[in-house]
Amino acid sequence: MLIDSHVNLHAPQFSEDRDAVINRARDAGVGMMVTICDQLANFDAVREIASAHDDIWCTVGVHPHEARHYQDINVAHLTDLAGRPKVVGIGEAGLDYHYDLSPRDIQRQVLRVQIDAARMTGLPLVLHTREADDDTAQILEDAYGEGAFPLLMHCYTSGEELAKRAAALGAWFSVSGIATFKQADGVRAVIRDMPADRIIVETDCPYLAPVPMRGRRNEPAFLPHVLAALAQIRGWSVSEAEARTEDAFFSLFSMIPRP
Repeated sequence: MLIDSHVNLHAPQFSEDRDAVINRARDAGVGMMVTICDQLANFDAVREIASAHDDIWCTVGVHPHEARHYQDINVAHLTDLAGRPKVVGIGEAGLDYHYDLSPRDIQRQVLRVQIDAARMTGLPLVLHTREADDDTAQILEDAYGEGAFPLLMHCYTSGEELAKRAAALGAWFSVSGIATFKQADGVRAVIRDMPADRIIVETDCPYLAPVPMRGRRNEPAFLPHVLAALAQIRGWSVSEAEARTEDAFFSLFSMIPRP
């Protein structure tokens, strides 16, 4: 089964043809998707999409870009939302020092709350990190000292050192269309060293369309291009890559029944 572990189906780019996008994904062999929450104001819309489809699940959380709007976020409220049907992860949480759309101290504060929610619920933390390797590693390691929690390094494009430190904590990693980009040799080098049993795939649609679709709106139907890139990078056959990523997905998202 092909599984797209990170889609943004509530995004306005899909407002006019969302059902067609979902159907094209199924036609392309994508048997399951996880649609991601970027802020609590959008949670109802995200969960409504998941609730309408047996093969779509969702998360609840706050992206670092939106952290400035959620300085009062608390673990009790987040865990309550996480207990709703079809919710299988916390996030998209994290740190983004590239755009700095939220103050860095607020990003760190909101991330720590979401880590606590992941630990309390046992749901995977879906982590975004960009140009924040040192702070990300330190926060994760400090948090693990207080108790383990499932961790997914989403769309991993950061450095080798953070990858090693996250892997030592037992993290999973997701590979996106960036792995197909001509200038992404550094990303491919890190992918070669990721733990073989903890790699999954994603599109992060509507963003990051893989080659040969680059420049277009990304869709989950383009996931086979990501899987093929992963297979080539790791020296696996496409069928082996599909089987490995499926096993890794259900190992991480253990709340989702495996068909």
